[in-house]
Amino acid sequence: MIRQDLFELAARNMRNARLRNALTTMGIAVGVASLVAMLSLGIGLQSFANQKLMKSGMFQTVFVSGKQDIRNMQRNAENDADNKPEDAPVLNDEARKKIAALPGVEEVVPDVRATGEVVYGDKTNFTLLAGLPMSARDEDAVENVKGRFFSSANADEVLLQRDFAKHLEKDSDSVLGKTLTIRYAERQAGESSTSFSIERKEKQFRIVGVLDAEPFGGMRMISRARVFLPTQTAEEMNLMQPADTQQLVRSTPGERTYSMLTVRMKSAAYAEKVEESVKQMNYSAYSYLDATKSIRRFFAVLDMFLGIFGSLALAVASLAIVNTLVMAVLERRREIGIMKALGASDADVKKLFFAEAATMGLIGGVMGVVLGWIIGRAINFGTNIYLSKMKMPAENLWTVPLWLVAAAIVFAVLVSVLAGIYPAARAARLDPVQALRYE
Repeated sequence: MIRQDLFELAARNMRNARLRNALTTMGIAVGVASLVAMLSLGIGLQSFANQKLMKSGMFQTVFVSGKQDIRNMQRNAENDADNKPEDAPVLNDEARKKIAALPGVEEVVPDVRATGEVVYGDKTNFTLLAGLPMSARDEDAVENVKGRFFSSANADEVLLQRDFAKHLEKDSDSVLGKTLTIRYAERQAGESSTSFSIERKEKQFRIVGVLDAEPFGGMRMISRARVFLPTQTAEEMNLMQPADTQQLVRSTPGERTYSMLTVRMKSAAYAEKVEESVKQMNYSAYSYLDATKSIRRFFAVLDMFLGIFGSLALAVASLAIVNTLVMAVLERRREIGIMKALGASDADVKKLFFAEAATMGLIGGVMGVVLGWIIGRAINFGTNIYLSKMKMPAENLWTVPLWLVAAAIVFAVLVSVLAGIYPAARAARLDPVQALRYE
């Protein structure tokens, strides 16, 4: 039997029992729709998480700290008893230059954090100050800024968190363009190279922006601050920082050290090599690529379970295919007998029923993909309505890639063909003489 005749017969037989075949095809469509809807949700959530990390610049960032840092000493001692943290090199200007010279490194900025007194009008508040690099704007790490970003790397300008701006003015946006004064502790070089002194200073800044969300999605320590100024400006101010108190008990208290350096690469492809190079310098290094490995494993497991639950409906639909084709065998026994009497082989009969099953699977698969797409769009639309009521930005939590569309249709056809094995074998075993006698 040639292929064209095979599919013509399959199409004709599909039309003969329209209602039954339509209901069976709809069952397949519902199964495919549930599979597509669930998998597209998992893929969408994974894409959403990756997008947020990419926008924050985390994939191309490595955080470096000294092993002498109090946060690392106990952890390093537990991991390596032979490695003494007190003998590790300090994270100073020399280390900063070495790291900046590594291939692929675009900039190395310190984690500048300090407590200051903010004076605005007749209000005085103690709060946390933090330096924000100019690259934060390029990485979209600062989202939903009312106003603008810093005009230059050493500008006397600040960004305020929305809540802190509301504390200063009832209408938080009214602080834009106004001036505030920051009183801070400045570290100054001492009379000898092994000492330093602290002096109280104050400086005026212009408020140029108000942040609705924490920089870098709240995933860096400096994000917890309420007042942000350019990192270069913060460095020039010589702000007294927590790491300076540790230096008081070290052999070289006059040397400027850093609690953490943020290393930004030209692209995420350099992150792993730079992280390894920094560790070879005997510093502690961490990148969010380490965390994303766990995230990817989590989403892989999630997608697997969503796919299993989505496939259950398709498995139920396969039983309907078996039922439909078995009924077709009973109704068409005489037709099958005539085909065999005219020379059709058992293989030809099997191919006919496989073709009918594949046709139902193909039509049901296409309908299921469309239905799953509609369900996904409805879920995403409803989610964004909820986010809007919660005064949160709309997000796309649902994605249907082309490979999922193709895989869903192929899977539907494959399940349908497997479901047709028993009916096809039953039809092929019919005795043509007995079949011709069947009324």
